[in-house]
Order: sequence, then structure tokens, then C-alpha cells
Amino acid sequence: MNAKDTHETPPMRDASASTGTQRTSGVDAPAWSREEFEAQLRAKGAAYHIHHPFNVKMNSGGCSREQIRGWVANRFYYQINIPLKDAAVLSNCPDRETRRRWVLRILDHDGYDGAEGGIETWARLADAVGLSRDELWSLEHVTPGVRFAVDAYVNFARRAPWQESVCSSLTEMFAPQVHRDRLASWPEHYPWIEPEGLAYFRSRISLAQRDVEHGLEVTLTHFTRRDQQERALDILQFKLDILWTMLDSIEKAFPQ
Repeated sequence: MNAKDTHETPPMRDASASTGTQRTSGVDAPAWSREEFEAQLRAKGAAYHIHHPFNVKMNSGGCSREQIRGWVANRFYYQINIPLKDAAVLSNCPDRETRRRWVLRILDHDGYDGAEGGIETWARLADAVGLSRDELWSLEHVTPGVRFAVDAYVNFARRAPWQESVCSSLTEMFAPQVHRDRLASWPEHYPWIEPEGLAYFRSRISLAQRDVEHGLEVTLTHFTRRDQQERALDILQFKLDILWTMLDSIEKAFPQ
């Protein structure tokens, strides 16, 4: 069985396990205000992969060259699938204005009109850490666990209501900090990495902030009942689990 055969709906989990909040499930429970709901979503950052032991080790200078290259090669599989995920959101979305804003995400990754895009800047990161383009694009270093996790995410976006797919993208709320951490720590800890290779991290800080604004607007507007809001927390946890699972798999495949 592969990830493309999995059910499109993430398991319903107790979001209070990550946020420390008390949940009262059910349609009759009082809805959170927009401000309370946003706070609940942002509290999920406690489970973001910035806290994964492998990421902590990487940002503190503890990774070998092989581990850095393994991480770059495996995250590349995620990068090349993000436009497919975003195209799936568009294919399910009947709202023209939303599509006009969401399509920017595809262009950001694929590039357009001379702009190289995120996939190419990630490939330049691979150049900087000593991975050949042939190695990178062959996907020969991608672990089965990473493939399964990423494919499950794309499959979810293809089958879920578009508003749920938008909600799953809100891990971008927590992304700017992880990019800032890498920009601050990598030049010191990994001087062998060519500085030009860090351009991806630099570019994503402002783009992630723009994407979060739109994703939050959709999520806070659509998920208005308490049961819907709790569903949104479960969806966001599902995406957080995807990112965490990827690092679990990378950590095991590249132990040193």
C-alpha cells in the first residue's frame, strides 16, 4: 500500500495534547471567537518540526556533511510536490478570487518570467552542500518514509474540501523562525556550505508571511462552529505530523 491509496481525511486527534487547551467537542459547544480560534491555531506551533531532535541538532552544528546532504535531498521531494498540492487546491476551489491569490504559490515554487522559483533555489542549496543535480533529481536518496508522508499530504489536498487543504497549509505560520535560525546558525556551523545556497531560506521569510495572511483569512472565515474549529486543529496537527514524520525518517536513514 502506498500513500496515494490512503484515505483523504486525517485522523481526528485530541488537539489539546499539543496545545494544553481544554476541548469540548460537539456542534452545541460554544464557538471560539476569531481571536481565540487563531490563538488555538498558533499554539500548535509547539508541535512544529523546529523542535524535532534532528532539526535542533542541525541548527546547533551537530550534523555531518552526509546528514545535511541527506536532509537537503529528502526535503527536495517535498519541494517538488508543493506545486502539485497547490494545484490540487485550485482544482477543488470554485472561488475565482481565491484561485487568483492561491496560484501565486505555484509560481513561487515553479518560477515564472525569469524568476527561478523555490524549486531552483533549493536545487542551488543542493549544489552548495555538494549534491549533484543528477543525484538530486533522481530522488535516489529519498527515504520511503518521506515519500509516504509527502504523498499522503498531496493526496489529502486532492480529495479534501479546498478550505481544509488551505487550513493544512498553516504550518507556514511557524516557518519564518526556522528559516531565520538556519540563516543565523548555518554560516557559523557549516562554513563549507556556499553562502549563495542559503537563498531559499531568505526568500521564504516574506513569502511565508504573505501566505499565512491568506490562509488564516480563509480558515477563520470558514471554520466558524466549534466542531469545525476543532476539525481545523486536527487538520493542522495532521500537517505537523507529516513534517515531523519526515524528520523521523531522515534521522534514521542518516544516523551520522
